[in-house]
Amino acid sequence: MLSTGAVVVAAALEAAVGEPPTRFHPVAWFGSLVAPLDREWARPLAVGAVGAATLPVLAAGVVAAFVAAAASVSTLLGVLAAGVALFLTTSLRRLLEAAQSVVADSESDAAAARDGLLALAGRDASALSPGLLRSAAVESAAENLADGLVASLGAFALGAVFAPLVGLPALPVAAGAAAWVKAVNTMDSMLGYRTKRVGTPAARLDDAVMWIPARVSAALLAVALAAPGSLTEARRWLVAVPSPNSGWPMGVAAAALGVRLEKPSVYVLNPDASLPDVETAQRGVRGVGVAGLLAYALAGVATWF
Repeated sequence: MLSTGAVVVAAALEAAVGEPPTRFHPVAWFGSLVAPLDREWARPLAVGAVGAATLPVLAAGVVAAFVAAAASVSTLLGVLAAGVALFLTTSLRRLLEAAQSVVADSESDAAAARDGLLALAGRDASALSPGLLRSAAVESAAENLADGLVASLGAFALGAVFAPLVGLPALPVAAGAAAWVKAVNTMDSMLGYRTKRVGTPAARLDDAVMWIPARVSAALLAVALAAPGSLTEARRWLVAVPSPNSGWPMGVAAAALGVRLEKPSVYVLNPDASLPDVETAQRGVRGVGVAGLLAYALAGVATWF
């Protein structure tokens, strides 16, 4: 019940605040610890493996200690601390606002849409057509549902459910688990590129961690967009996506909306369809929002029982 209260606190903060400014965000502080790894090393895989093994554990330990200290003062303070910690490891409102902004600008102000896409996707937007800009917005919203919300919520719920079974306090363990997952994902987003061998261990760890959240996110999107058959349809295009995980929510979005989603020279999902128009892209982003609400509800139910 206490863990459910923390989920409610996190959801309320997400609705009311969105995200704190970058300079005050603990995820940005963690990024400053990861940044020194991003250089040439004589043994990049060894350095990357040590970083991937230690830095997320450090983040989890700090968060768990913070929540435990708060809980030692009072139960209510512990719930609030855990809720704040979970809130800081998740992101939904800013994701939806950024995606909707790109979609809205795609027809009337393509330059603004290209600039806005930088907050969502790490791709060159300079030559993207309005349809491809909308495609990128929908793809990024669907993919980041898993990375930015479902993964941390799922880790929190698992920590809250299983910690008491082994005699550990639920709130610190759950908050630490969410922080660990967010730290792994942050390391992958900073270092997990083919050109950066030091990031290979973090990328492989992130692939493993995100396996379940990506598929849960795809299922939530299928429910949110009222298209259960999209899960089966999406399977046909997954081989084209380099990531073993991101293709699932993106593929479900493409199938459920009946549109082509494309990253030029990388992959095409639902190739026989047309690129999304403004209305369809907006519906896709709203569907991600509904799926996010379902994720909060699912985490609340899991921790309650």
